[in-house]
Amino acid sequence: MEAMRILVVEDEEKLGRFVAKGLQAERFAVDIARDGATAIDAILGASYDLVLLDITLPGGISGTEVLRRVRQRHPEVPVLMLTARAGVADKIAHFEAGADDYLTKPFAFAELLVRVKALLRRGPVNRANVLRVGDLEVDRLTHQVHRGAEAVRLTAKEYALLEYLMVNAGRVLSRTMILEHVWDQSFEGLTNIVDVYIRQLRAKIDEGRERKLIQTVRSVGYAIGEGTAA
Repeated sequence: MEAMRILVVEDEEKLGRFVAKGLQAERFAVDIARDGATAIDAILGASYDLVLLDITLPGGISGTEVLRRVRQRHPEVPVLMLTARAGVADKIAHFEAGADDYLTKPFAFAELLVRVKALLRRGPVNRANVLRVGDLEVDRLTHQVHRGAEAVRLTAKEYALLEYLMVNAGRVLSRTMILEHVWDQSFEGLTNIVDVYIRQLRAKIDEGRERKLIQTVRSVGYAIGEGTAA
């Protein structure tokens, strides 16, 4: 199996080598860029599973500009910002520009590794504002949900669950994956909470419809797809 490939964009040579060495020990393939221009060339010329990106870079091209170029070329690739800037406004600005996570220097490699693995486990990110599966539509800007012409009213957790299913349409999600993403934690022995919310979603999304979109994959989890006839 081919190793996942990570681009480390860091102008501090010692820190860049330290991060790269640690990631390589975890069996990742790692490239290093020490300025914005080199980073952009790397992004345009190769395919990466993750980018670790310092904000302050030499050469006149900032990490913010590199982030913008990543989003233009590879909107699905997760980007973890590395920076000494800890201000809330700065974090918000980069999240709004498309960053997926933010780690303030100095940091422990163990924390960086946990964040890297979490982003890679999540997989490519669907950044579309409107998600569609069959005649089901979710507007991620307004949180409005429609099945055909009919508006569907959901609670906050029901919406989060539906959005997660639709972002991963066609992919089977285990109860543990759903718990970690929608509830942001693991409920050991309490995965039945997922079943409860799936039943609630089905009642609002599928009940009375000829085609059922939410599917159960026995002993594995749940998926959403184009639907099967009732």
